Amino acid sequence: MSSSMYGGKGPTGNWGGDKTPKGYKTAQLQQFTPEQMELFQNNFSHLGPDSYLSKLAGGDQSQFDEMEAPALRQFNELQGGLASRFSQGFGGKNALSSRKSSGFQNATTAASSNFAQDLASKRNDYRQQAINDLMGLSNSLLNQRPYDRSLVEKPLSAWQQAGIGFASGAGQGLGNAAGKALTGGIG
Repeated sequence: MSSSMYGGKGPTGNWGGDKTPKGYKTAQLQQFTPEQMELFQNNFSHLGPDSYLSKLAGGDQSQFDEMEAPALRQFNELQGGLASRFSQGFGGKNALSSRKSSGFQNATTAASSNFAQDLASKRNDYRQQAINDLMGLSNSLLNQRPYDRSLVEKPLSAWQQAGIGFASGAGQGLGNAAGKALTGGIG
C-alpha cells in the first residue's frame, strides 16, 4: 500500500509526532533541489516575531521611527523655509514678531496637523500591507511540499510468510473437513 501524504514537516526536518501504523514504514522523497530547499527554509525567517514584516504588522515604534526619519528631516526643513518666508522683508525685532504672528502660527499648525495625519495614514497603510504580506507568505510557504511522504507496507519475514502459508493451509484443511462432516462425507 502506498498512499502519498505530507505531514507537517518544517524546515528543521521534524515531523511533529507522526505515528507510523504497525506493519508499515514511512518513505520520503525530497521534491526540491538543494537550492530550492535553502530558499524555502530561509523564507521562514520572514515570518518570525523578530522579522521586519512582523514588527511592522505589530506597530513596532522603532520600525516606524526608522522609516519616518527622512520625512521628519524634510518637514523640519520645510518649517525653516516657512519661518524664513514670514521673516523676509522684516528686519530685527519685526522678523521675530512676524514668526509670533497668528498667520505664522496658523501656517505651522496647519502644516504640522497635515503632516501628522499623513504620517498616521501611512503607518496604517504600511501596517495593513505588512499583515497582508505576512498572510500571503505564510500561505505560500505552508502550501509547499518539499517532501513527498508515503506509507509502505513492510515486507513479511520468511518466518511470517511460512506462518501465513501454514495457517492458510491448515485453515483450508479444517474448512474442508468441516464441510465434509456437515454433508456426511467423513467416514
